[in-house]
Amino acid sequence: MDKIATIEALAALSQETRFDVFRLLVRAGPEGLPAGEIALRLDTRQNTMSTHLATLARAGLVTATRDGRSVRYAANFCGMRAVIDNLMNDCCCGVPEITQPFQTGDAA
Repeated sequence: MDKIATIEALAALSQETRFDVFRLLVRAGPEGLPAGEIALRLDTRQNTMSTHLATLARAGLVTATRDGRSVRYAANFCGMRAVIDNLMNDCCCGVPEITQPFQTGDAA
């Protein structure tokens, strides 16, 4: 993930509702939740939630799958891993053991 994509992802998460959406979808796991249910759980109007979900999707933090007449959203764990990897890329004075738990594929 390049610097601009990382900044866009962090900007998407810097808004309270979008942060809550991402956290909710992380807890929901890979199966995700329908957009309407996300709006209900976070007490947000559906058209407002659609805007937030679109922002998260453009940032690569959520995926959208058509499920009949609704759209199901799920956290994009690979997208978030890429953000973390980019943030930690040049960390810790070249001592990779410090960031090992954060590196792709190395988490326990």
